[in-house]
Amino acid sequence: MHDIRLIRDHPEAFDAGLARRGLPAAAASILALDSARRAVATRMQEAQNRRNEASKAIGAAKAQKRDDDAAALMAEVADLKTALPALEQEDRELTARLHDALAGFPNLPAADVPDGSDESANREIARWGTPRAFSFTPREHADIGPALGLDFETGAAIAGARFTFVRGQMARLQRALGQFMLDLQTGTNGYVECSPPLLVRDEAMFGTGQLPKFAEDLFHTTDGRWLIPTAEVSLTNAVREQIVDAGTLPIRMTALTPCFRSEAGAAGKDTRGFIRQHQFEKVELVSIVRPEDAEAEHERMTHAAESVLQALELPYRKLLLCSGDMGPSAIKTYDLEVWLPGQDTYREISSCSNCGDFQARRMNTRFRPEGSKATEFVHTLNGSGLAVGRTLVAVLENYQREDGSVDVPAVLAPYMGGIMRLEPAA
Repeated sequence: MHDIRLIRDHPEAFDAGLARRGLPAAAASILALDSARRAVATRMQEAQNRRNEASKAIGAAKAQKRDDDAAALMAEVADLKTALPALEQEDRELTARLHDALAGFPNLPAADVPDGSDESANREIARWGTPRAFSFTPREHADIGPALGLDFETGAAIAGARFTFVRGQMARLQRALGQFMLDLQTGTNGYVECSPPLLVRDEAMFGTGQLPKFAEDLFHTTDGRWLIPTAEVSLTNAVREQIVDAGTLPIRMTALTPCFRSEAGAAGKDTRGFIRQHQFEKVELVSIVRPEDAEAEHERMTHAAESVLQALELPYRKLLLCSGDMGPSAIKTYDLEVWLPGQDTYREISSCSNCGDFQARRMNTRFRPEGSKATEFVHTLNGSGLAVGRTLVAVLENYQREDGSVDVPAVLAPYMGGIMRLEPAA
């Protein structure tokens, strides 16, 4: 959500930001709508003031026996009472149109975000770890997973494509990964564990930017709720419509939840294997901070996500996304891509975004700085710490052995009940 005052003061900067997103200039049309709304609001206020003045003058005219004046004033008040509802309706309509227009544009990229239209313009920032040298040709997880408990066929038979039935030792490994991530984010990285709703209202999806643009990528229930595509929605909206106590900032929350995505915009992508599912688990990180702390918090959050990959000893690279590849709510995004030897490439496993005040404006979430009577919008950040299914894929491919077994990373030993190697079914 954008601040109309900033567009009034800096229309060229707004259009320049849209251009970096690959969008046409829009400041002029927005300001024309804003001008029309303000003109109607002025007319409405003037009519209300005149109605009040005339109503008071009626009594004075009657007291002075000026019956003609009183009658004229009464006629004027009657006309104003008739005209005001139409002005009020016009004001409501123009206000709604302006709100919808402002809500329809993505956030503007930060100054240090590289320009570009797609992922080819993303900038690699760093790499960590050295990919393992295999003495055999490593296989993809979709080839070694079924013998270990990734049952794609049963999942598809029960629910259709992009669902997997996870069994036995594989289910134990998936649970271990999620619990390990959650313990690391709470015990080491300072996030507060939460267990939020998985079903939310329209307002929550609008607040974090999923609605209205991405409705087709979401699952909608018959009673009008939405299944969350990420715990970002529930966690961030925990401060919706609030003036947050400044003393509580920063607020850092984490949750391990199922996530649900219809993947309507990803038809034909990653249809094989466990990479892109309609239902998956993810540990989400959300921070609510003061504006001046957002940039440092972004670095901190990204490091928290990196710490999981480092503990699991999974090689990865860190990318700064270009203006055309970021999500619409972000002003700046880092992606972490883990090395998958079976695919011989890096694949996204975490995305950490600084959203500025974009979501806070949509949620109307503010704080009052110490010593100030005025409030300011908070800044919000979110990231994956990590996507559990994709981490499972990375473990399978990076820790595989030639005989089809898979070693369990040492850091997961406390969670695996003595199982330190996944063995294929006979």
